[in-house]
Amino acid sequence: MTASPAACAAAPRRAKDGAVTTTPNIAAMMQDADWLCHRFDPQHDAFHFVPVPRATHDGLTFLTDEYLPKRLEPVIVARKDALAAAPAPAPVHFIFHSAFCCSTLLARAFDLPGRAMGLKEPVVLNDLVGWRHRGAAGRDIAEVMDHGLRLLARPYQPGETTVIKPSNVVNGLIPLMMQLRPQAHALLLRAPLGVYLRSIAKKEMWGRIWVRDLLVKQLREGLIDLGFEQHDYLALTDLQVAAVGWLAQQALFARTVQQFGARVRTLDSETLLDRPADALEALGALFGVPLSSAERDAIIAGPAFGTDSKTGKSFTKAERTAGYDAAARNHGDEIEKVSVWAEAVAANAGISLEAANPLIG
Repeated sequence: MTASPAACAAAPRRAKDGAVTTTPNIAAMMQDADWLCHRFDPQHDAFHFVPVPRATHDGLTFLTDEYLPKRLEPVIVARKDALAAAPAPAPVHFIFHSAFCCSTLLARAFDLPGRAMGLKEPVVLNDLVGWRHRGAAGRDIAEVMDHGLRLLARPYQPGETTVIKPSNVVNGLIPLMMQLRPQAHALLLRAPLGVYLRSIAKKEMWGRIWVRDLLVKQLREGLIDLGFEQHDYLALTDLQVAAVGWLAQQALFARTVQQFGARVRTLDSETLLDRPADALEALGALFGVPLSSAERDAIIAGPAFGTDSKTGKSFTKAERTAGYDAAARNHGDEIEKVSVWAEAVAANAGISLEAANPLIG
């Protein structure tokens, strides 16, 4: 059983192996980025912190319980106590994405000790989405989001910039995050529609389940306005549902560009992979973390670009292309028909399939 907020600064506790340990001092924890702000508990108005040293991050696909080290004991800290001891806000920027578009790759690219750190899908932001769906007031969501971002952006070293890549289920809160951090810049990263559909198709049943779960969340967020009645979505095929989710995110990204202008830039996964040096140079400038040509070359030759972010195994661009080609062979007729259908839906809804404010020309 984990400690309550009131007990957080106190006395010894017994670990699962029977050893007696001491709960860390809150003030020391808040100054130490090794303590990840992992979850938010609205019932107790408290954050959960777990120990995740910087060296551990690179091997983690996401900062979720599925990938974090097992048997981590969270320390629960009342929100007011965490904020009272937190350091001054550090620079923070964002990578928002459509999923299946190399966003994890880019977050890994900004693991630059002394300069920047990329956080891959921290769950505390997902918790705020769930709380919102359960009826939390917008004012409360905004306050806790402000505090959560501050606690996520505690730097490992003085002067570091934090680059947060939220899960795409958090995309409905993009306007709020950008308003709360007026100095922040954001990359809006997407896969082209055809690539996205092939990504879903090649994942078979799990990809099809995922897009339907995303649709439910997007409907709750009010992100889908394509001229259909809600019950119409039940009649769609799985890949049509995938296209609906993609169009909803495309429309959201277009509104974000319109609202925040030069603070946001757009990029697609295929341009990133075709022109990685140009993309990294431009993104470093956008985030205020300029990269030398040697640094860019090292990132491109390193694990961020050379391994599968989900499995950690070696993974080349040619292997990625081969996987998509196989999906096209197996599901090509459906993908082609759904692509044509999605283009017609986009035209009817006034959604451009192009993205404004490109990161690179």
